[in-house]
Amino acid sequence: MHQPAPAPRPRVLHLAQPVDGGVARVVLDLARAQLAAGLHVTTACPDGELALQLRELGVDVHHWRAGRAPGPGLPGEVRRLVRLLDEVRPELVHAHSAKAGLAGRLAVRGRIPTVFQPHAWSFEAVGGATAALALRWERWGARWADRVVCVSEAERTTGLRAGVRAAYAVVPNGIDTARFSPGPHAPLGSAPLVVCVGRLCRQKGQDVLLEAWEQVLAAVPQARLALVGDGPDRETLQQRAHPSVRFAGAVTDVVPWYRAADLVVLPSRWEGMALAPLEALGCGRPVVLTDVDGARESLPPALAARCLVPPEDPTALAGAVAGLLSDPPLRAALGDQGRRHVLSTHDVRHTAERIAALYRELLDAAEGARPCRPEADRQTHPHVPSECRESTPS
Repeated sequence: MHQPAPAPRPRVLHLAQPVDGGVARVVLDLARAQLAAGLHVTTACPDGELALQLRELGVDVHHWRAGRAPGPGLPGEVRRLVRLLDEVRPELVHAHSAKAGLAGRLAVRGRIPTVFQPHAWSFEAVGGATAALALRWERWGARWADRVVCVSEAERTTGLRAGVRAAYAVVPNGIDTARFSPGPHAPLGSAPLVVCVGRLCRQKGQDVLLEAWEQVLAAVPQARLALVGDGPDRETLQQRAHPSVRFAGAVTDVVPWYRAADLVVLPSRWEGMALAPLEALGCGRPVVLTDVDGARESLPPALAARCLVPPEDPTALAGAVAGLLSDPPLRAALGDQGRRHVLSTHDVRHTAERIAALYRELLDAAEGARPCRPEADRQTHPHVPSECRESTPS
């Protein structure tokens, strides 16, 4: 008996720039889940560690030469993406973070289903005239995103308050709860250890933590601090750091640092929903966070009540850190509650399932609308049927 040919696998193109930190981890986790679900996953990103890890998973990776920030090279970056779209012919594009979202939406311009995931809004990262330009773009560019995926209700609210009118979907961040799990506590010495994992940059607020650290040492003189990560602010931070602060640099595996920590701190100035606190909670470690977008939603009630401090408030940060360092039973209890919360709410499998459902919705809608695609779209994306030319209004 004749067997019908299997339906072609949908081809999803992930655009990524930047290619480190939380963006890279989200792209890797989604690619892994989507490959397992039978999608044809392609990624366009600059060369580097992310590209290598994606290729190891079996992802079709295309080199996209693009800088981290907007600049005079943007027109060339967009042109390169247009050529890449013609080559890959994806059914859906998922652009991650501000730069890929900018270049990607300019290249696609709504011709195929497009998902934009800010991973924190671009206009929060800058000030003055640059912030105004970024906000104008986000308001304008929203028309070229079939969905804007926010990782927290707070991130969506920030967009709405800023006037970014879009078709939003909220999909909380998730982590690999098997990888980020409690393990042997391998202390790096006998003194209490505070760990901060994140890119060394203004967003992550390590400068505020260093200012608070002097007050922490006044209450817990033997405490030590490890900054895990690298970035543009490293030299400046090192110049002002107390001798008890260790700069660990970028590491290939952060799990041993979480497991060695007595407390994990992330004093960010802005976020969408940071991954580092979820990873720390997955490892059973308590956290102290600044109360920025996504922080409150990422914590169980007991931790939200005790472990959130205002951003850019060194005194409040120092008080929370010193208080928890001085109370080991409370740290253990909060770490246990955090682990259970992550298992129930922030497992990456739940995140991948919700993104997959969103893709299906958009692809089904595009399939239903395909006969009405204009001739210009057929020329740019040859997978659009030729009969569309006959049904296109003049």
